[in-house]
Amino acid sequence: MKNPVPYILRDQTLWLSPERCILWEEENTLIVADLHLGKSGHFRKEGIGIPQRIYKADLQRLMAQLYLYKADRLIIAGDFTHSTANKELDLFLKWRKDFSLLQIDLVKGNHDILADNWYAAADIQVHEWKLAAGPFLFLHDKKAEKDLTEEELKKYRFTGHVHPAITLKGKGKQTLRFPCYYFTKDVAVLPAFSRFTGGFKVEPKKGDQVFALVDDGIMQLS
Repeated sequence: MKNPVPYILRDQTLWLSPERCILWEEENTLIVADLHLGKSGHFRKEGIGIPQRIYKADLQRLMAQLYLYKADRLIIAGDFTHSTANKELDLFLKWRKDFSLLQIDLVKGNHDILADNWYAAADIQVHEWKLAAGPFLFLHDKKAEKDLTEEELKKYRFTGHVHPAITLKGKGKQTLRFPCYYFTKDVAVLPAFSRFTGGFKVEPKKGDQVFALVDDGIMQLS
């Protein structure tokens, strides 16, 4: 695995990992979005033969990042799970016991529809649609900004939901699309942590900064 890339934002140091998550150094906090845990199990219930190893690989990557950075807190900017509870989420509850001291905060996304008692059993602090921490505000969908106060809009916002991707053009009109971190003046859009997701093409404007996730490394494009 290649090294994370440092990024300074509001006088805070963020380490952008090639594994689709960010370490917020000052708070020793790992930031992720769109894990969609249980998605492959949901597809199998519908008769689509998605192998369970896809889910296990995502969970192992998350575990590896927590061990690597020795994070005290995990903030999830929405879509922690994909649908209703299934056996794959039972595996998460077993995994959770190995990280019993980890504080987990979830800002609910549109896929986070589990019952309150499931989150309680998983020792997850649930925030219905926003979470303020230091100079940052965590949301799932940028559309939620319309309901923020003036003070909240002064904070830098982290969102997920759209699974941002950037298209790179090569010779012979060839194009490749890669997941990316996308930073504008006021908002960051996080890449989907799960690799079992699609991607929405972003169109950077002047002043925006994009970090493409290429070959297990990070390429700064602007």
